[in-house]
Amino acid sequence: MSKNRNKILGIILSASCLVSASAFASDKHTYEVTITNLTRGQTFTPILLATHKPGVSIFKLGDPASAELATIAESGNPGPLTDKLIATGRTSEVKNSGALLAPGKTVTMTIAAGEHTRYISMAAMLIPTNDAFVSLNGLRLPRGKQTTSRLALAYDAGSEPNDELCINIPGPVCGGAGASPDASGEGFVHVHAGIHSTGDDVSVLNASERDWRNPVALIKIRRVRK
Repeated sequence: MSKNRNKILGIILSASCLVSASAFASDKHTYEVTITNLTRGQTFTPILLATHKPGVSIFKLGDPASAELATIAESGNPGPLTDKLIATGRTSEVKNSGALLAPGKTVTMTIAAGEHTRYISMAAMLIPTNDAFVSLNGLRLPRGKQTTSRLALAYDAGSEPNDELCINIPGPVCGGAGASPDASGEGFVHVHAGIHSTGDDVSVLNASERDWRNPVALIKIRRVRK
């Protein structure tokens, strides 16, 4: 791996170390969240999790992505969205997995939820892509001993063109730039169309290896402590 690739990966992982303190002093419940990467050739950047009250949303299909969501989708950095979620005053906890999640691999995290906190959201970038992200947006937390399982889709933030050029894609595969503030994509969040081998190096972003069919992740959530 080149020095540049190491630098880009270091930026993603160092930003992933941001974990919020609990927003509510009276946290009552702890949940175990298990996430499996179902793709064959896409890696998830550090996965952001947030427990929150109603009225918090990471995105809305058909609307422009927020700058904070675009930062995750283009560079894998969860820091700005973490800060934005905490600033709502409606989150119990916001944290991330702190590491990449390779194809076929699983990570388990725990997260707290306040007594009146009923929802959970998650987001992570898919690499190598321009601005694809996997997300759950306001899923109801399970009650009692129930386990909630959901399949999560990959979405396109619409904030960067899907040129599939390695120079515009961060991470260990391409080692390119992350955020592209001067670029304009489709302009709205939509279901991602996958990889099509249209870039400069199809041996790196080969559709036969990097493309996917939704869903891209399996998420299981269970309450482990009151």
